[in-house]
Amino acid sequence: MKNIFLIISLISIIACQEEPKNYATLSGTITNAHESDTLRIFNRDNYEKIIPINEDGTFSDTLNIVEGDYRFKHGDEYGTIYLKNNTVSSFTTDYEDFDNELVFIGDGSDINNLAIKSLLLGNDYFSADLFNEGVEEDLTTSIANYTNAFEDLKDNYKNVDSLHLANANTTQQRTIESVNKYFNSKIALRKEYPAGMASPPFDNYENHKGGTTSLSDLKGKYVYVDVWATWCGPCKREIPSLQKVEEQYHDKNIEFVSISVDDARRSGTDEKAHTAWKKMVEDKKLGGIQLFSDKAWQSDFIQAYKITGIPRFLLIDPDGKIVSADAPRPSNPKLIELFNSLNI
Repeated sequence: MKNIFLIISLISIIACQEEPKNYATLSGTITNAHESDTLRIFNRDNYEKIIPINEDGTFSDTLNIVEGDYRFKHGDEYGTIYLKNNTVSSFTTDYEDFDNELVFIGDGSDINNLAIKSLLLGNDYFSADLFNEGVEEDLTTSIANYTNAFEDLKDNYKNVDSLHLANANTTQQRTIESVNKYFNSKIALRKEYPAGMASPPFDNYENHKGGTTSLSDLKGKYVYVDVWATWCGPCKREIPSLQKVEEQYHDKNIEFVSISVDDARRSGTDEKAHTAWKKMVEDKKLGGIQLFSDKAWQSDFIQAYKITGIPRFLLIDPDGKIVSADAPRPSNPKLIELFNSLNI
């Protein structure tokens, strides 16, 4: 009799156990969501799922997938997430500061949070001041501090498998390699474009307000140049600071010039790139002189200054000579210090 009850009990337990789900559940919230009302999940094996985003920025859906790392895209921003069936994952972020605000919750969160935080960690140790003013000893100290912080970061996320731990270690090594390369390029830039050298010109760039503008048109004033694009997250994060600086110096002997390098590579066509530029200038109420580069990255001006990454800021004096070929960003207090030193 006891055996019969035991068998019945085992059957009941098995019957009550939930069958593994052949899908993953993904949900979350994107604050200040882009005009695009979807979240695209995809990978290199041609998997794709489009998830609708509600008006309040929330989303939720199921995905029948093969376990692995997937990419997601909303607007112009991208992220990476590890997913597998029979799990529930979620993330939250703010479109205006996508990477820095990205936080994962639920299954796989340690893997996903370690991936994004290890990617961003370098921002805390490799500052603009290091690249613009640092010497070799400063770089060595920064790399050592970064390496120690990376080891501490890994200790915070214990539930990470060996593959993703190896990926994080690879990210760390690549960051150090990139920092060394970038630092050396900055040193070379200082030598190649010293203060007092005649600035390369830009000629007849389309002005958002109408007509065209050349650097020669601005002679007699300092010119602070912001090279940017509508898809560039770091560029857009500088906009509020740039607007404050513009307001502070609106009656001074300086012009603030923003040059867009939007092109078909990101937007799909040159026409779409041009439309995106005009729309953002209008929507964000961007001030200063808003120009559109004649040949985007291939412009003579961009090539002459060897600009391969944005945002990039330049300061040119009233005689058309270089003050700084790599000026401080608007968010950096050293920009105002520089302006004050020049009695602008």
